[in-house]
Amino acid sequence: AGWRAPKEFKILCGGEFLPRELADQLLEDGASLWNLYGPTETTIWSSIAKVGPEKGPVPIGRPIANTQIYILDSHLQPVPLEVHGELYIGGDGLARGYLNRPELTAERFVVIPFSDQAGSRLYRTGDLARYRPDGEMEFIGRVDNQVKIRGYRVELGEIEATLNQHVAVKQCVVVARERESSEEKELVGYIVPNQGSVASVSDLRSLLRQKLPDYMIPSAFVFLNALPLTPNGKVDRSKLPPPGYSRPSLDQGFVEPRSEIEELVAQVWREVLKLDKIGVYDNFFELGGHSLLATRVVARLRTNFDIDLPLRKLFELPTVAALAEHVDFLRRNQSGVSVPPIMPVPRDGPLPLSFSQQRLWFLHKLNPEFTAYNIPAVFDIKGQLNVPALERALNEIIMRHESLRTSIAETDGNPVQQIVPSVTFTLPVVDLSHLPEDQAAAEVQRLSIDDARKPYDIQNAPLMRAKLLRLGEQDHVLILNFHHIVSDGSSLVIFYQEVAGLYKASLEEIDVSLPPLQVQYVDYAVWQHDWFQGEACESQLAYWKGQLSDVSPLNLPTDDERPLTQTFRGARRSKMLSVELIEELKDLSRRAGVTRFMTLLAAFNLLLSRHTGQEDIVVGSTIAGRNRPELDGVIGFFINALALRTDLSGNPSFIDLLKRVREVCLDAYTHQDLPFEKVVEELNPQRDFSRNPLFQVLFNWADVSERVLTLPGCEIVKL
Repeated sequence: AGWRAPKEFKILCGGEFLPRELADQLLEDGASLWNLYGPTETTIWSSIAKVGPEKGPVPIGRPIANTQIYILDSHLQPVPLEVHGELYIGGDGLARGYLNRPELTAERFVVIPFSDQAGSRLYRTGDLARYRPDGEMEFIGRVDNQVKIRGYRVELGEIEATLNQHVAVKQCVVVARERESSEEKELVGYIVPNQGSVASVSDLRSLLRQKLPDYMIPSAFVFLNALPLTPNGKVDRSKLPPPGYSRPSLDQGFVEPRSEIEELVAQVWREVLKLDKIGVYDNFFELGGHSLLATRVVARLRTNFDIDLPLRKLFELPTVAALAEHVDFLRRNQSGVSVPPIMPVPRDGPLPLSFSQQRLWFLHKLNPEFTAYNIPAVFDIKGQLNVPALERALNEIIMRHESLRTSIAETDGNPVQQIVPSVTFTLPVVDLSHLPEDQAAAEVQRLSIDDARKPYDIQNAPLMRAKLLRLGEQDHVLILNFHHIVSDGSSLVIFYQEVAGLYKASLEEIDVSLPPLQVQYVDYAVWQHDWFQGEACESQLAYWKGQLSDVSPLNLPTDDERPLTQTFRGARRSKMLSVELIEELKDLSRRAGVTRFMTLLAAFNLLLSRHTGQEDIVVGSTIAGRNRPELDGVIGFFINALALRTDLSGNPSFIDLLKRVREVCLDAYTHQDLPFEKVVEELNPQRDFSRNPLFQVLFNWADVSERVLTLPGCEIVKL
């Protein structure tokens, strides 16, 4: 209320718990402050403590004259220092009992078991407390505020007292609520942060772990502007909102699952933790997980992946990314597949192309004007764009990634990668600001299309280009283009994120510290060739030979006769799925233990079977090819194609079909390292220039939400 105590005042506080924040405010002007504790049954006050400006909860002190206070356990025996117990009060202030309520009097006024005086009584307060090392007592909470969580008795007041020690916490309340769709109770912490302070869930859990056992750490936290109060000013726990079961605010940013195995692991976590989304670097225990929930997660993963996964692995690898990598390792080992690490190689000899690059090089040799493997991207930029800073950012990212300084040369007729030591990249700016708006828009479209259709000379680096169109002082269009031989979809995410960081650093004239790259793309290419010579490759090759032997092409009905040679002409049809349908897809996938990709692939297989009359369906799909931790953050052409063969015979139910598709996909992911080009080469199917080998239909699931460019001070829309 703004009241300030004069320095000569003695302030006596009683009747309610004294928060440390309020105590510090009352002490600011030098007045002396006393905290008094006691119930009506012992004539109001029974203990007193002089409060100083120390940290931690305010103590309730020591007994006043002619008063005895004991902290006893459930057997009415005194507890040691710092051990919680119930407060019992005796002495001259003790009431006789409750008027006309003999049963309640007998329950609350008990005989002292260790007193020498016959008939001596104590009042059982129902308050929990403990002795501090200095001998003063500290109030913890109410006995009736105890709950049972996972078989343990938990004192909510102790959790609240610990949370109140965090500098960013102004007020807090902890309650036990039943989990959604379950009778099991979980702890929920409600936090009112101090103004101007930020309390992350990670910080709060870290503090609690230092002082409390695992079962006393809340599963969820809800941040409020104020706690709901009753008319007499006490916290109204009945009006505390339920947790939203959305991902809490953690220290690390949210990163979507990047592979089907990560998605399957995250799906199990979402279901068990009752959260709507989970990032691959989120910590299971910081999301509210505990040992019982960990047991459920491991049990489901064992079933879904058919692996022997020890419970301790979830404690050792508590993120989706780490656990999914171990799951993949177990599946590979069970299949006899092992993958050696990727190591840097010397740059003093011929550097081979990866197998995927060799295919694109071959197509380029056949037709140097071929542009199907250009990757164009056009961005409309509104705002104060600093062109020199953008140019510096582009130069720095080209220097950081060897693939962006790589050209393809030939030595004795064989293609090799040539890495240019340095490239000076100049960002050309085309000024269209003098044109009327409609003419400028038409010119933007023309220049964008021309650039997308412009072929690359792959013998000259860099195999990317950029052009800036200036429409006005704060209106630009950025045209980017990459040759697929040095980049792919996942690489674009890396490119955009790093350009944004480098641009921001250039604006602020600071050095940006991007994490060092363990390897470059050419190291991966050499590793791939070495690996192909080993036994692990033979194991993968044996799988694909067994999986794709005697494959028949899909006989899709066409309006016209199939041309003798593929023309690559096509069209695009778009359809938005409703939110309701997406939610139903999520629910069906969750119940079946599959990803949405698998559910949609099963439906697509049914559609193809209906149109072709075939029950043996082979559909192609792409996979990021970044299943090695060394490749995190590396720009290059890693994507691989997988031929997914599904047997629809026997009129299976859709749930049974989902099980078949899941096994096909998981086995394919386990054997994903063998390049599709090598699969085709080894199987050597009858060549038909009018069709793609092994599969003629590609089904893909791509999350393009991260393929966006963001620059400080600009609003950017991808065109």
